[in-house]
This record gives sequence, C-alpha cells and structure tokens, in this order.
Amino acid sequence: MYRLAAFDMDGTLLTPDHRIGPETLAALNQLTDRNMVVTFATGRHYLDAQPIMAQLGLQGYLITGNGTRVYGKQGQQLYATDLPAEIAEDILHTDWDTPASLHVFRDEGWLTEHAVPEMLQAHHLSGFQFQLTDLRRLPAFGNSKVCFCAPHHVLIELQAQLQSHFGERVDLCFSAYECLEVLPLGCNKGAALSKLSGHLGFTMADCMAFGDAMNDKEMLAGVGHGVVMGNALPQLKLSLPELPVIGHCEQQAVAHYLQHWLRSPCSPYTPV
Repeated sequence: MYRLAAFDMDGTLLTPDHRIGPETLAALNQLTDRNMVVTFATGRHYLDAQPIMAQLGLQGYLITGNGTRVYGKQGQQLYATDLPAEIAEDILHTDWDTPASLHVFRDEGWLTEHAVPEMLQAHHLSGFQFQLTDLRRLPAFGNSKVCFCAPHHVLIELQAQLQSHFGERVDLCFSAYECLEVLPLGCNKGAALSKLSGHLGFTMADCMAFGDAMNDKEMLAGVGHGVVMGNALPQLKLSLPELPVIGHCEQQAVAHYLQHWLRSPCSPYTPV
C-alpha cells in the first residue's frame, strides 16, 4: 500500500534513553526486506544520525536538521538549505532578552558558546559533541539552523520576541519542550520528504510517517498515512486530531504498529 516509511528518531524510534529496541530494529529490517524505502527524519545533525544508523546496521535515506539537509543511502547530499545570511547574522548579533542558550548548526557540526554537558547524553550512541566558539565570529553563510534551549516557559517568551523581530521571514518550531528552532522559511521535514519522494519517483501519498513533536507536523499531515506517538507533545495531538495515536516510544510502539500493519495492512490497529 505504501512505498516509503519515514520515521522521526527521538521520542519515536528511540526509547527515552536514546536507544533503538530490538523489536523496533527487527520491524525496520522487515520493511526493507519487503522493498519499502526507509527514511529517518530527524532534527539531529548528519554527523549524529548517520553513526547511529551505521552502528545498528541500518541503511536508509536521511532527512536531518528538521529538513535542512537530505542525504542518499550512501551519504551523498541530495538537498540543502540554509538560513539567509542576513537572518543568520541578525540572530547571532542580537542581544536577545532571554537566558536561553544559543546553538548553531553547520555542516561541520554543532557550535555554541555554552558548555551544556547535560545535553550530551542524547548523543551517547554517536559521540556527537558541541564545539565551543564565539558565535559572533561565525560566517553568515552556511548556517542551516539555530536552536535556543531553555525551560519551556522561557522559550514561549522568546518565541514572541522572535516572531515580533522576524515576522514571516523564518519558521519557528518546537522540536522538544526545551528546544525552540529557527529554520529557513518553508523548511520542515514535510517539505524535505516531498523533495525526497519526488527524487525517488514517489508522491507523498505513497508515504507513511511516524512522529511525536511539532517539527513532525507537516510531515505527518502531508503523507498518505501519518501516525502520532502516544508520548507526543499535546500540541501535536491537538493539531492533527484525525491521525491515529499509538503507544509510547518506551514500549517500542512503532514496532508493535508495524508488526500489525505488515501482517494485515488494511485492518484497524488497536494500541497496546
């Protein structure tokens, strides 16, 4: 029924301790055995996501940086978009009225002025780490996205500042409760998946997708079959009430859903 399956990583495929469970891995391998294209669509950097896939013996297409980059199965870059230089320069040289830490992502890695060792736990499988640098000295070109990290209520206040400052020149999204991202206008996982599916000769109707956060919204809404995680952000569930909601990533709910779907792709699914 579908030719491509796209998966968010954190909060969807990965358990809360940022691992892929054995049942999930087996289900992904079953999809590839049936000649379905498997795609991972994540906010993570390529240098972070690709080693995780390699360690697990998985091969698939990669959408990284919440849609700013798309990679082929051999790691070749198929698509890239960056923040306009004037936008990036404005972000990096404005003294925002917030205690949130600022993080910049470029092809060479993750750059910040703030040592945040507590954030490294999410990257223990890949060993991906931030590089401390003076962000004001970064080039204005080549910045794929920036992230502000802080408690959610702090980011809500910052979101209003950013919206007032930039208007409709950028896209803002919460990739997690404590992470607010500034992305190139029109850049999201759904737009990137549309480009990838076209590259492969598919339409979005040929795709199914799984996700848990607001950065998954466009992807889930745009595919032929979108699936929302039980542990998804409440805002996502409210914005996509027509989509099925399955179990929690801690219980490897994606694996249970796929096992049911592979046995009987047309029958309804009841979450466990």
